[in-house]
Amino acid sequence: MLDGMFSFVLLDTRDNSFIVARDAVGITSLYIGWGLDGSIWISSELKGLNDDCEHFQCFPPGHLYSSKNGGFRRWYNPIWFSEAIPSSPYDPLVLRRAFENAVIKRLMTDVPFGVLLSGGLDSSLVASITASHLAGTKAAKQWGSQLHCFCVGLEGSPDLKAAREVADYLGTVHHEFHFTVQDGIDAIEDAIYHIETYDVTTIRASTPMFLMSRKIKALGVKMVISGEGSDEIFGGYLYFHKAPNKEEFHRETCHKIKALHQYDCLRANKSTSAWGLEARVPFLDKDFINVAMAIDPQWKMIRPEEGRIEKWVLRKAFDDEDHPYLPKHILYRQKEQFSDGVGYSWIDGLKAHAAEHVSDKMMQNAAHIFPHNTPSSKEAYYYRMIFDKYFPQNSASVTVPEGASVACSTAKAVEWDASWSSNLDPSGRAVLGVHQADAVDNGNKT
Repeated sequence: MLDGMFSFVLLDTRDNSFIVARDAVGITSLYIGWGLDGSIWISSELKGLNDDCEHFQCFPPGHLYSSKNGGFRRWYNPIWFSEAIPSSPYDPLVLRRAFENAVIKRLMTDVPFGVLLSGGLDSSLVASITASHLAGTKAAKQWGSQLHCFCVGLEGSPDLKAAREVADYLGTVHHEFHFTVQDGIDAIEDAIYHIETYDVTTIRASTPMFLMSRKIKALGVKMVISGEGSDEIFGGYLYFHKAPNKEEFHRETCHKIKALHQYDCLRANKSTSAWGLEARVPFLDKDFINVAMAIDPQWKMIRPEEGRIEKWVLRKAFDDEDHPYLPKHILYRQKEQFSDGVGYSWIDGLKAHAAEHVSDKMMQNAAHIFPHNTPSSKEAYYYRMIFDKYFPQNSASVTVPEGASVACSTAKAVEWDASWSSNLDPSGRAVLGVHQADAVDNGNKT
């Protein structure tokens, strides 16, 4: 019956029995560890366990652990979890209502809050719905009915420009934070310490978010609403263009949602929590996921010849001529992964910085130094060195997922296109011929 995001331990003081539970898709982070003396440890961060536990691991999302039964039980059992192919017809109004309800539900707050606005489809929809429903809420009475939005990027980046345009259209108070490649590089070590991963894409995107969260908190804001989860549910990543059929498409979305707790949820939760900021994610509302994952996946398939780009079902649901939510060109803006959208030179700068710190000889011996999840690039090796400095235990390295990936795909989806196996970069730009920037400037892409 519980809805929302949570991790908790419930202790019965009568007999010292307890249950531990984590929310449906793992929006909040949680780990469990075991000491040699038979003790059980629970923490929302790895660093709470790695000194005291012989073994520790991610607490699986949607599960509970009972001290009486001594094991995990999955309490979250939605229909989509079985990965059976759904057949419900697409109804744009049903999808629209479900998402509006998910956003409105997250406006229950008595603290100053805002929206993280990158100018992409997902965050822009969140901002649009929040702006139109803010008046009349308890928060509006307390803090004013004008919405505050926040964006981060390198000077002149795609996200900054698009976010400014959306903010002007919606009439929100817009806060734009700039960072330089050097600012980001200087923060990498702190970011890895707080985010607790060595996954390349997660670190690329967490670092700007980590820098932004500090500045948001300094303004006195305590909570932000964010757009994570949409790309997993609707197949928004550019590699979904290559999905061979609706069955594979649907299965990949299921796998992506199940893995969110190791990627975007981890990033959104820990980048913000590091500074005492709370992030809420309406796309991962339980009811909304049920509605979106019941749609026959043929509607989610990307068919350019029919004018259907990625996430077409979501765009169409909010394409209202009479009461437009967003300008048309924003509603139909192509996906930019957060680590790309903050500025393309950010990733190029990270690769150059890593190359200065990781030699060819180090790479040759990588499999001996890191037999588990061996880094395949100098950037990955650099992050792994920092991670291992803080979390040297084998249990820690196993909490980070492994497997080949292109543009955020699962290892299975790499098989969709033969050329991908030779271009395993997690950036969205890796899907050559799909990203619009390729047509304009392919000179500085790798």
